[in-house]
Amino acid sequence: MNILLTSVGRRSYLVEYFKKALNGNGLVIGANSDINTSAMKVVDKAFEVPNVNSDSYIPTLLNICKSENISLVLSLFDIDLPYLAKNKDKFDELGICLVVSDKNVIDIANDKWSTYNFLVKNNLPTPQTYKSLLSFKDAVAKKEIGFPVIIKPRWGMGSLSVYKADNMEDVTFFISYCQRAIQSSYLNILSTQLDESVLIQQYITEKEFGVDVFNDLDSNRLVTVAKEKVAMRSGETDAATVVDNSLIQDLANNLGSKLGHIGNLDIDILLDHLGNPYILEFNARFGGGYPFSHLAGVNFPALLIQMAKGDKLEPKYLKYEVGTKGMKFIEPTKVSNS
Repeated sequence: MNILLTSVGRRSYLVEYFKKALNGNGLVIGANSDINTSAMKVVDKAFEVPNVNSDSYIPTLLNICKSENISLVLSLFDIDLPYLAKNKDKFDELGICLVVSDKNVIDIANDKWSTYNFLVKNNLPTPQTYKSLLSFKDAVAKKEIGFPVIIKPRWGMGSLSVYKADNMEDVTFFISYCQRAIQSSYLNILSTQLDESVLIQQYITEKEFGVDVFNDLDSNRLVTVAKEKVAMRSGETDAATVVDNSLIQDLANNLGSKLGHIGNLDIDILLDHLGNPYILEFNARFGGGYPFSHLAGVNFPALLIQMAKGDKLEPKYLKYEVGTKGMKFIEPTKVSNS
């Protein structure tokens, strides 16, 4: 079977995971709006496609699926998930397994204000969050929150334009600075309301965990892997240790059961100085911390291939070793000019 990975970007390791899972019985095709990314250099065949918000984006993907005999499609980035979810029926009509959660799940995950309201509504602990300077100032006056706080894009990812503010002057400055940064980045695709595009959030720091909650195509949970983050870079986990932490895992499973996602749910959970857990945010896709789950023994790409084929899932792909430590290395690689 052939697989199409959209918005592959720099996730070359995921391309390699899928190649290995196919074991020579199919090709891994990559699609990206920029041909010059590391993952596009290691796929079996690369297609440069229009931006995700272009009217021709979905038709282009469908044409690739037809010409390359694609059986399985999934995205590696948040930015095109809403477009894929909205057009899932078009892939279904071609008999293609598109691994994407329902649009309401994607919208909750991508819009961090919706994330906050979903978590509050479901009594899941999360940092206090405000979407206006006025409401934040009112909360400060009532002593409901203090400094420092985090300023971040409402529709954000990868810690792009995330800032720590130590006083009200910082808050005002960083809100304006963040809005300008959003306008000049790819985040403007999702940030349609500039005046409500920035959030102010309670600052919590002690320990940070990344959790993968992997579901089947009917939203049934298969396995949960929790990792304590050791090192971070630009919002992505660079080093982590797989742990057995029932507090973290139970909270992640509770979220997954209420959300009803498909495939992987990448969750960030913080512990405060008292050991209380808070769900910071989540992404309905493979996250930057998945490699550490993979290194520990689980194999989500192999499971997705078996699901797409309708095969029985092999239990060995759901097992992992607690205590596994992993680190990402940067290795310059010579590539062709084509």
